[in-house]
Amino acid sequence: MSVVSELKDSRELLTNLTARELKGKYKGSVLGWGWSLVNPLATMAIYTLVFSFFLRVKVPVGERTGIKVFALWLLCGLLVWNFISNGMTTGVASLTNSSNLIKKVWFPRETLVLATVFALVVTLLIELGVLGVALVIAGNVVLEWLPAVVLLTVLLTMFVTGLALALSVANVYFRDLQYLISIGLQLWFYMTPIIYPSYLVYDQRGHEVLGVSIWTLYQLNPAFTFVESFRDCLYDEHFPSLSRLGYCAAWSVVSLLVGYWVFKRYEGRLAEEL
Repeated sequence: MSVVSELKDSRELLTNLTARELKGKYKGSVLGWGWSLVNPLATMAIYTLVFSFFLRVKVPVGERTGIKVFALWLLCGLLVWNFISNGMTTGVASLTNSSNLIKKVWFPRETLVLATVFALVVTLLIELGVLGVALVIAGNVVLEWLPAVVLLTVLLTMFVTGLALALSVANVYFRDLQYLISIGLQLWFYMTPIIYPSYLVYDQRGHEVLGVSIWTLYQLNPAFTFVESFRDCLYDEHFPSLSRLGYCAAWSVVSLLVGYWVFKRYEGRLAEEL
């Protein structure tokens, strides 16, 4: 049975699991879904204070609009990073957290992983909507670039889903993985231009590592390409270059295919291992 037919037969289960993730995310909290906005806004405020006021990082200027707001520039990248980071940290534990369900009844196990990612997609769309309103108030014409943003969101979702599939099944056999991921994400965060503009690395392009320009190595980071592509559309108001878009698409397809293959390769003994 193909993955498409499996998911089609289990679409009701996937919908219910996604709804469960959404309902349980902020269950019992006072603000509820308000935290989905408070968290990135609080992080943005902290980084803006540190990097814009204390460290005096030069605020990038929008290429077509001339907008010069560090908080909005930061949020364009921070929302993308939060989706990648949260997709990995929640996805990696999606199987182990549902061990009782897996042991009791058979169903396509990948629906557990997909539900966690789809719940994060809903959060991302809400956050992007709020960011879009803020950008419009600042003078950007966001509506014109919505189709490109939707395309990038689909590619980003494919990329994160592939990572989550592979990590979730690997975590069943190696439980330390979820703790190693948190360390790796810290390094990955600072290797991606979230809180600093990429020109700072470009200015060091003359430096080499093993004979390869540091700027060339830096651009291999898929998170770099996704972050810069979203900023192209939202902050700079221009379509990402075809090479950049193609790189995002390539990473998305490879991640999804490899992640699904790894998941199917090792899902057979999940109930026993859990």
